Amino acid sequence: MDGELRTRNHATIGFPGPLDRARPWSVQRIRWKSTDNVDLHQFVQETVNHAKQTHWELNKKLEDAKNLPNETMIAINKQLAKLQPVLVCSEKLEKLKKELQGLQDLLQDAKEEPSIKALAEQEMHEVHQTIQNEEEQLLLSVLPEDEADGKNVILEVRAGTGGEEAGMFALELFQMYQKLATLYKWNFEVLDVVSLERGGCREATASISGPNVYGNIKFEIGVHRVQRVPQTETSGRIHTSAASVVILPEAEEADVELKPEHLRIDTYRASGAGGQHVNTTESAIRITHLPTGVTVAIQDERSQHKNKAKALKVLRARLYDLDRQQKAQAASSTRMQQIGTGDRSERIRTYNFPQGRITDHRSNITMHGIESFMSGGGLSSLLESLAHWRKAQVLQSMLTQ
Repeated sequence: MDGELRTRNHATIGFPGPLDRARPWSVQRIRWKSTDNVDLHQFVQETVNHAKQTHWELNKKLEDAKNLPNETMIAINKQLAKLQPVLVCSEKLEKLKKELQGLQDLLQDAKEEPSIKALAEQEMHEVHQTIQNEEEQLLLSVLPEDEADGKNVILEVRAGTGGEEAGMFALELFQMYQKLATLYKWNFEVLDVVSLERGGCREATASISGPNVYGNIKFEIGVHRVQRVPQTETSGRIHTSAASVVILPEAEEADVELKPEHLRIDTYRASGAGGQHVNTTESAIRITHLPTGVTVAIQDERSQHKNKAKALKVLRARLYDLDRQQKAQAASSTRMQQIGTGDRSERIRTYNFPQGRITDHRSNITMHGIESFMSGGGLSSLLESLAHWRKAQVLQSMLTQ
């Protein structure tokens, strides 16, 4: 049915989120629980104890040191602000546990009163549910943050295996992200599109800017596969094609220093579909970062100056992403390996047009209503679901360490 979303996820942790609200797109909530090796309530208590101790130590620093540098004061206050949600949840949990104890006492005294017993049991169930929700929120508040989540992004979509059909699909994906940007009121700027002669594109690049762009669409990184009958197929046979999506956090000049001596800049004539030259001036730009070998080519604008500015923006993003990957590998652990790395070669999703079905292979979430999905609405719901799924994976790995 159009608008239907379901999940076959076997994870033991799940969280409420925007998808739990009444809306055409909904996702089944996957409850979390203690395992044989993990006492979840003990883990919550340890988290609270650590937060309280850290909060006390930070306040002691503020009290004991009257002449702290301004930078230190700002850093301490930021840490205190991060601890505040844990402390608020902790206070709520203490009150709820006292309420639960009172209900348990009432239940014990009401053994011979069926009506009072039934009422107490119902209230106990509701309090248990509230305690679980508060524990979830507490754990969510201590998850590690990705410093890049608030950044703008460079989007790159490339046709993969499948010939002309892969090019068609790559362009459709690119347009899907453009519609998503409109939905979120983000700014979508096309940087470069290398078109194919019969339609579609070999690759397309865009800059997307707005609130928390990277944090919202970073789950799109990887290989997207499509199964459908191409327009050029006369026998009705279903073809399988693919396109890859790269999402790069956009880097500021302060994030990445581009030294002129590290850059080789080549100019050439822009070419259109089929390779024919579309103008007689050398407006296209290719920039190579010599220390890393990273190369960016842009030919979308007629102005060489504009193409150079766009190429530098993309180059900065690629170098920033390269640095993030290297740091992540250096700090990698068993826990991070368990929850995945966002590998660009990983097949993350299949779009089955004949059946109108989209399957996300990481979370085992299946959606129906492919036209709605490609218009951005269904994708926005899936991205919300994936964000909660990812948090569940991170917490699951934290609990088993």
